[in-house]
Amino acid sequence: MFKRIYDWIDFRLGIRETFMPMLRHPVPREIAGPLGWWYVFGSASLTLFLIQILTGIGLALTYVPSADQAYESLLYLNYQQPWGWFLRSLHYWSSSAMVVLVLVHMTQVFLHGSYKYPRELTWLVGVLLLLCTLGMAFTGQVLRWDPDAYWGVGVGASMAGRVPEAGPTIVDLLLGGAIIGGDTLSRFFALHVFVIPGALMFFLAIHLWLILKRGISAPPKAGARVDPATYDSEYERDTHEHGVPFNAEPILKDIIFSALVVIAVVGIAAVAGPKGPSAPPDPTLPGANPRPDWPFLWLFALLALSPPSAETVIMLILPVALILALLAVPLISNRGERAPSRRPVAVLLVIFIYTTLGALTHLGHTAPWSPVMTAWSSDPIPTELIASKERTLSPLQLQGAVVFQNKQCRNCHSLDSIGGKRGPDLTHVGQRMTTDQLIDQVSNGTPGGGNMPAYGKQISPAEMTALVDFLTQLVPLGAAPARTPTQDVP
Repeated sequence: MFKRIYDWIDFRLGIRETFMPMLRHPVPREIAGPLGWWYVFGSASLTLFLIQILTGIGLALTYVPSADQAYESLLYLNYQQPWGWFLRSLHYWSSSAMVVLVLVHMTQVFLHGSYKYPRELTWLVGVLLLLCTLGMAFTGQVLRWDPDAYWGVGVGASMAGRVPEAGPTIVDLLLGGAIIGGDTLSRFFALHVFVIPGALMFFLAIHLWLILKRGISAPPKAGARVDPATYDSEYERDTHEHGVPFNAEPILKDIIFSALVVIAVVGIAAVAGPKGPSAPPDPTLPGANPRPDWPFLWLFALLALSPPSAETVIMLILPVALILALLAVPLISNRGERAPSRRPVAVLLVIFIYTTLGALTHLGHTAPWSPVMTAWSSDPIPTELIASKERTLSPLQLQGAVVFQNKQCRNCHSLDSIGGKRGPDLTHVGQRMTTDQLIDQVSNGTPGGGNMPAYGKQISPAEMTALVDFLTQLVPLGAAPARTPTQDVP
C-alpha cells in the first residue's frame, strides 16, 4: 500500500527521476576504499545542522525572546519542561560539534588541495558556510541572556562601533537602540532563527550543487599536478571509466560516520547537560566572570591580553584579514601539487594556525579577564580620595563612593593606578567630565558601542546622584572641576 502511495506521488513529482541520477553520479574509485574516510566530515556537518534545526524548532516553542522573560524561560526548560534540559543540551553540543567538523572539513580540503581548479568557488562558498556556522554559535550564546551574553554583545558592539564612519549606525542597528536591552535580544533572536539559518541553507544548496557539477576531488597523489588545461578531460575519463556510484560505498561511509557523530553528541549531551544560563544578565552582578563560548575564546584571550592600544587592530583589521586570507586561498594557488607531502608550507601553516588557536583558547580558559574582576572587593578606595586634611566628602559623596565600590566600577577603572585597566583611570575624572557628561556616560555607556556598557537600568536615580557627586569632586587639589562653556557665561 505504501509503495502504491509512493509511486502515485513519485509519478507526479518525479522524485526518482530527479534525485537518483544525483545519488548515482560517479566519484573517484579511491573514495570507495580506506581513503574515503577523509570525505565524511562534510556530510556529518550537514547531519548536525539538521539536528540544530529540529532542536531549535523545539526550543522556540518555549523560549521567550524578551529581556524580562528569556532567562526565566531557559530556567523553565532546564528544570520544569520534561526533557527540556536535554533538548537544550543537544542543541548546544550539536552546535559545538558542527563548528568542529566544519573546521576539520575545511582543513582536510585545504591539506588535500581540493580547493584547486575547478573547485575554487566550492571553497569560497565553504568559507561563507564557516562564517554562518560561527554566526549561529555567537548569536546562540547571546540568546542565553546571561552575563556571558551581555558582555559578548558588548564586545561585539564595541567591534562594530569602531568601523570608521558607519560604526554608530551599525551598533544602533545591532542593538536596536543605545543600550543592550530587549530590542537587542529580539534582533539576535531574528538573526539566530531566521537570517543566518536562511543564509546557511542558501549557501549549502549552492555548495551541494557545485559538488554535483564539479565532482568530488580524488585523493591527492604525489606528483599528480592540477593543470586546468587537461584536468577536466582526465577527471571525466577516470570517473566514468573507473569511478564508483556515490550511493554505494561512499554514501555508506557518510552514513556510518554521521551515525557515530550523532551517538557521540547525544552521549555528551546526556552526560554534560545544557550550558547555562549562569545568572541574569546584570553587568553589576558581584563575582561575574563572563567568557564567550569556546569558538571565540581565542579572540577573547587576544583582546584580554593585548594592550588597549591594540584593540582597534584586533577588532577591526584582524577578522577582516583572516576572512580575506581564507577567500584568497584558491585565487592564489589553484593549480600544481595537491599532495600534502609536496606542500610543506601548507602543512606548516595548518600546524601554526591550530597551535596558535589552541594556545589562545587555553589562555582564554585560564587567563583572568582583562578587567580586574576582584578590584571592587580587594582594593579599597584610596583614603586620601575620601578623607584628608585637604579633602572632606559630604555624606552624599561618601554614599557615592560606596556605590562606586559596590557596582564594581573598579573592575575596569582604577583610582590612583589601583584597579582595572580596561577603562580610564578616574582619579581626576571630575576635571575632565561635567555632571551631565558623567550621568550620560554611566547611563548610556560609551557612544558608538565602546568598551563601557550602559548602566542606566542597573542603577537607581538616588545611586546615580550619589555616584556622580562623588566622581565630580575627584579633581587635583586646588583645581577646578570641569565646566560646560555655558557655565562660564556670566
